[in-house]
Order: sequence, then structure tokens, then C-alpha cells
Amino acid sequence: MTGSVTAVSSNGEYSFSKPNRDSIRLLAGLGVEGDVHAGVTVKHRSRVAQDPTQPNLRQVHLMHEELFAEVGDEGFEVAPGELGENITTRGIDLLGLPVGTLLRIGDSAVLEVTGLRNPCLQIDAFRDGLLKQVVGRDEAGNLVRKAGIMSIVRQGGVVRSGDTIEAELPSGPHRPLDRV
Repeated sequence: MTGSVTAVSSNGEYSFSKPNRDSIRLLAGLGVEGDVHAGVTVKHRSRVAQDPTQPNLRQVHLMHEELFAEVGDEGFEVAPGELGENITTRGIDLLGLPVGTLLRIGDSAVLEVTGLRNPCLQIDAFRDGLLKQVVGRDEAGNLVRKAGIMSIVRQGGVVRSGDTIEAELPSGPHRPLDRV
């Protein structure tokens, strides 16, 4: 499976959206250089309040650009970085990847997929009603989260818009993504 990067974003301050950048530098074991969510231990405020010593399985947030068109059909205009993702992608089924998938991006960066982003009420503060568009139910009544995936940095490198993404599935039985 291959896809491409359409935008990269980061923010050194807590804020829902992240401004687009020309490039971001991924640091092994930490996340995006200069981003508020980078670190060995969890940085998301709700997670820190629960247990600040938890490992940071949410170092880099990826979101598929195709979601923007989907929510656009329902009247919600969303652009790369506005939902807080670090890497916006095209052409790769992020939500269908199993836990442990390696994403090789650009010349040297490697991410390991850890799980799904669990969207929160902040999405409705950004655009009222948007949460219902990114969290729903399938035909069987199972909860479906569509607000991207989370990952950790296995190998650092610079990532830019236009870079290729290659997915390497893990060996053995595949575990579907769940929220992290």
C-alpha cells in the first residue's frame, strides 16, 4: 500500500488546530520536533491528568485527506491541520491498517501505527456538529472513529508535502486499530 503526504503541521502550543509547515522533523521515540505533543510520556492533557507516566502512543497524528471531502459533502469545510493532525495523507487507507504497521515516509522517516484517534468534544467547538461526522456507527452498531490514526516515531527524518508513504504490514495475525 502506498500513498502520499499532502500537508504537514505542528504547533508548539496547546491549540486544537496546527498550522501547516513546509516540513516537519520527526525525532525517534519523541514525535514532531517542537510540537506540544512530542515526548516519551503522554502529552495530551486528559491523559496527563489520568497518569502522566503513561508512554506516549500519540506522538504523531495522521489523517486522511479523503475525510475532508466526506465531511464537506455534509457542509463542513475542513483543511489540513485544522483537526490537529501532524501529517495529512492521500491514497492510503489509514483506518484499515492494523496495529504495528510501519509507515515509511520520504527518505528516512518510519512511524509505527499504535491506534485510532479518539475524537472529543473539541471538534464540535471547532465546527458545531462535526463530531457526529467523524464518529458514527456501522451497520452492526459498532462505534466507528474516522478522525485519523496515532503513531510513534521509530526512525526520524524530515517529512514534506509530496513525500511518498509506504505501508509495511506486521507479520502474524493482524490486530485491528482501537482508540489510544
